[in-house]
Amino acid sequence: MVDAEKKNPELEQNKKDGEMSLIGKVVVIGLFGGVFWSLLSYFTYVFNFTELSPNLILKPWILGDWKNRVLGQFIGIFVIGIISIGVALLYYALLKKFQSIWVGAGFGIALWLLVFYVFNPIFPDIKTVAELERNTVITTLCFYILYGVFIGYSISFEENEMKGQRRVVSANE
Repeated sequence: MVDAEKKNPELEQNKKDGEMSLIGKVVVIGLFGGVFWSLLSYFTYVFNFTELSPNLILKPWILGDWKNRVLGQFIGIFVIGIISIGVALLYYALLKKFQSIWVGAGFGIALWLLVFYVFNPIFPDIKTVAELERNTVITTLCFYILYGVFIGYSISFEENEMKGQRRVVSANE
């Protein structure tokens, strides 16, 4: 009787929990990566390793002095997390096949170049790279590389896991 219950997929205890889709996992990876790395970036700002803080993302669009306080920092961290979802989806669309730390590091460097050279005019409080302190340049570049590796390797890992699961399911059918 017990074996018959285990083989019956209609019973509640035999149903598998629905797994998150790969796109859902990419969204979670992007959100977590953006929040985690920008939170660490905030700590480096507090300890004077960098002159740039997460609230920098708010300065071109939000008025008021509150954005320079702790609330502004945490709202900036949250906004970076939301933007990071788009960055993760971009990585998924373009580079998900590559399971290499170097691809993620290159992606991080490309993001750093994009932010500090292309988007620089949008942010009035960012000096040019030549004007930034050396600690700021090194710290931010390292964070972007680590962020790129985190996003890239996590997405590539999930892509390969899903491929492996699909192969197992098709082999069992």
